[in-house]
Amino acid sequence: MVDTLTSPDQHIDANLATLSRFGRFWLLTVAALDVLLVISSMVALNAALPDIAVETAATQTQLTWIVDGYTLVLACLLLPAGAIGDRYGRRGALVAGLAIFGVASIAPVFFDSPVQIILARALAGVGAAFIMPATLSLLTAAFPTSERNRAVGIWAGVASSGAIVGFMGTGLLLQYFAWQSIFYAFSASALALIICTLTIRSSRDDTATPIDGIGAVLIGSAVAVFVFGVVEAPVRGWTHPIVWGCMAVGVVLAAVFGAVELQRRHPLLDVRLFGRPDFATGSIGITILFFANFGFFFIEMQYLQLVLGYSPLQTAFALAPLAVPILILGATMHLYLPKIGLRTAVAVGLFLIGVGLFLMRYLDAGSSYVEIAWPMLVTSAGIGLCVAPTTSAIMNAVPTEKQGVASAVNDTTREVGAAVGIAVAGSVLAAQYGAVLAPALAEFPEQIRGGALESLANALAIAEEMGPQGARLADLATSAFIESMSLSLLVLSIVLAAAAAFVAIWAPGRDGKQFGFVRRTIARWSASDAAGGAGNSDAAGGAGNSDAAGSAGNSDAAGGAGNSGDELGSPVAEHDDGRVGTAAGDGGKHRAVDHP
Repeated sequence: MVDTLTSPDQHIDANLATLSRFGRFWLLTVAALDVLLVISSMVALNAALPDIAVETAATQTQLTWIVDGYTLVLACLLLPAGAIGDRYGRRGALVAGLAIFGVASIAPVFFDSPVQIILARALAGVGAAFIMPATLSLLTAAFPTSERNRAVGIWAGVASSGAIVGFMGTGLLLQYFAWQSIFYAFSASALALIICTLTIRSSRDDTATPIDGIGAVLIGSAVAVFVFGVVEAPVRGWTHPIVWGCMAVGVVLAAVFGAVELQRRHPLLDVRLFGRPDFATGSIGITILFFANFGFFFIEMQYLQLVLGYSPLQTAFALAPLAVPILILGATMHLYLPKIGLRTAVAVGLFLIGVGLFLMRYLDAGSSYVEIAWPMLVTSAGIGLCVAPTTSAIMNAVPTEKQGVASAVNDTTREVGAAVGIAVAGSVLAAQYGAVLAPALAEFPEQIRGGALESLANALAIAEEMGPQGARLADLATSAFIESMSLSLLVLSIVLAAAAAFVAIWAPGRDGKQFGFVRRTIARWSASDAAGGAGNSDAAGGAGNSDAAGSAGNSDAAGGAGNSGDELGSPVAEHDDGRVGTAAGDGGKHRAVDHP
């Protein structure tokens, strides 16, 4: 296997080396708009589903797959599509992806069958799979190291705000036009972006190794089967054989993929990268982040529209402030990340997301927008704090010529995390809603009970048809939903708290070392024990004569500054060859710097 681990070669692609400052800015703009189109398409149809159901007579399962068919295909093709872009040219992959996406997006306008719309959405997912990894890999191949983190941060901020833009665009269109207008907008946007993309330069992997077809089939199948099981979980239940069977098969296929890739000279993905603490931290962080993000959106959209009575447009504008901290913190990552490090950024970010979601548990049917907005801003600050550093960690761990695959890993973890987050939040919400509401509806006719227990939307529709007698049903269903929402948010908060604690303990600090908290704690205990023993050694022996209490520069037992540097926050030496070691009187060959 070709080594990609020891010293990832991060350089500017030769074809992009002569880009002017404006050229790089234009490349960043086009890449950001391209990824914005892909992400907004993931959520844009949610608000239009009731209208689609009426016109096409789609069942609830078909409505689910009109949305999730796109995400499923996108997730399973990201790695192969990223590798194809690396080999044959990233701009070409972008243009091809946009063309496929545009054609597939206009097709549903002429269809009246739910199955046809599902197939068109799946085809749009194929196009999106070529677009998404190419956008980020073009950036990292074009920007010098000094500017790369800023570019990646802006890309990550825009990508994380894509869902909000999708909500706002859909809300505006549905306010004045029919649901078909969403597909017209997607197709027109794709055409405009094709023209813009043709004005930028391309880049590719000059080594041009063969595409790993076996690896592509294995990882694509693993992701597709696993995500299918996850998507079906809220409908069938987590114990259904199809659900756990698909998830188990997905895990097995992923394990087989890992074993096969270790034996190949030119693997689709060097799975040893997951042994790198920075790459692994980035992958874990981005997965948990999107798990929480999309789980939250799934719950909050229903709360705003069904409980508070917001229209789709009002809901979109209510969520719009979320984008502000995300964009600001993404664009300024290059300023704060060198100071606080990956571990702190990700751990604190995940913790803040959890705090924001936990505080939203106390919302009710009478909550004002201010009561909703400030926990959301805490959540978005957490998203903004860790989304760009995790993306940067993944991209910086891989050589420039393999940036398409690295970008695909970043994108795949996002899609899988989002799918699992929606499934977990939806399953908890549905189970608790039924458990709370069923006893309260004992006096209602069976026909009413059955419909009301399916969802809050159904319960409110039935209550409206019942006239004045439906007010009590609406109140009971709304109360059950709020209690269920509280439990779902609690589950998401617990997962985030556990992930934040894990990252804080396990992830690498600015010195590149893991278990920094554990190492510092042990060092302090050792120093305390050694200092305590100094007073008892040699009866009346002074600290200056006792080995146990040796001076700061000479005693290991006392944890002196010269030898325990990064654990105790004291100076350590950074050698000319990049290693970190103890400061020594070496005639100026090594320079002392501070590390956490």
